Amino acid sequence: MFPPRNFPPRRQNRRENVNESIRAREVRAVFPDGTNEVMPTSAALRKAQEMGLDLVLIAPTQVPPVARAVDFGHYQYEQKKKQQAAKKKQHVVQVKEIKFRPNTDDHDYDFKKTNAIRFLQEGNRVKAYVQFRGREIAHADLGKKLLMRFAEDLVSHGTVEGVPRLEGRNAHILISPVKASAKPASAEKPPSAEKTPKPQ
Repeated sequence: MFPPRNFPPRRQNRRENVNESIRAREVRAVFPDGTNEVMPTSAALRKAQEMGLDLVLIAPTQVPPVARAVDFGHYQYEQKKKQQAAKKKQHVVQVKEIKFRPNTDDHDYDFKKTNAIRFLQEGNRVKAYVQFRGREIAHADLGKKLLMRFAEDLVSHGTVEGVPRLEGRNAHILISPVKASAKPASAEKPPSAEKTPKPQ
């Protein structure tokens, strides 16, 4: 007798929201002509097939569930386009790091400040830190002063979260972008011209 063989489980390709796979007994069927009515699922499917369309469940949690007669291939394409458009609108906030040394010169400082402003304008957070090497740690106060100067220079572009903190051989500070202020709801209307009295 041969030992049992273990086969990997088959993938279930069955669509539970299309045509015969819809389990609900009745649905609110929506058709291309704008009509919708509650009917048995079998009747709604038959009517959709007569139109050369598929019956797709679009709101399975409703009572009764809502199904629409559509071309399923076109429906999938439209749903994919919507997902891609929504993904493009999403902005993932990143933390951009700006590294200083206690003796950073003015040219390097201005270059890094320009980059930090660009990061904040893009909606990202900025983590600025001063790295100390060897005996430089004895002058940690200079690094904190440098970070405070950096924060003051970015006050119109970002909001400082806390005060400079020393962790190990690094002093760092975190700056978040300033949210755009809301525009006034209505602009001031120009004063209306005074009406001259009509001669009697």
